[in-house]
Amino acid sequence: MSAPAAEAARRTRWQRVRRSPLTHLALAIVVLALVQGFVIKAFQVPSESMAPTLETGDRIVASRIAYTASAPGQGDVAVFARPDTWGPRPDRGALRTAIGWVGDIVGFGPSNQDALVKRIIGGPGSTVRCCSDQGQVEVDGVVLTEEYVVNDLPFTPGVNDCSTTPASARCFGPVVVPDDSYLVLGDNRANSADSVVACRGVASPSPSCARFVSRSDVIGKVVATIWPIDRARVSADGD
Repeated sequence: MSAPAAEAARRTRWQRVRRSPLTHLALAIVVLALVQGFVIKAFQVPSESMAPTLETGDRIVASRIAYTASAPGQGDVAVFARPDTWGPRPDRGALRTAIGWVGDIVGFGPSNQDALVKRIIGGPGSTVRCCSDQGQVEVDGVVLTEEYVVNDLPFTPGVNDCSTTPASARCFGPVVVPDDSYLVLGDNRANSADSVVACRGVASPSPSCARFVSRSDVIGKVVATIWPIDRARVSADGD
């Protein structure tokens, strides 16, 4: 075969490969994986601890680049990898792991990443306690207005509060957040295994009762709910 003919054959083969649906599919998977690895990633809400803001099974999108220029802020709803101190990770078989690998790439279906979602309440060095005289969370002495909490633990001033015996189960702290760490709570306070679940309502809590989320475990900020359709919305700060 002459040189021009060989070159023409190579070009023809390359054109066939380039136009192949399999090539397009492979490129789409690569692009999707890169986007989810460095820009945004879809997650499934694993529990009801953030209801009604986020319901179990909701598909949410977390921005991985939201915290590249600034630190996670108070009130942000954030996705984070489950810290080792938050309990054992689920044991998955080979088939479930393979299915999860696909889900992690495309953003739908089961995921292998054991991620949790909670609201950031206290940043590094802050002091968080509950409760104020009216049963509100305080950060560095400032009372928080938390309209997103609709299912809180019982608290009645003078009857069932932080000075009564037993104390209200809403009460905890004061807790000082370590450096490079965050204290997180669920919006569904009455049913949330969050940073202070072991500290609530305890007369003399252990200094180590609180558990925190390190900065390295924070994956991203929740920016949207994409599924189910009737709950789809873009998340604003404080939502």
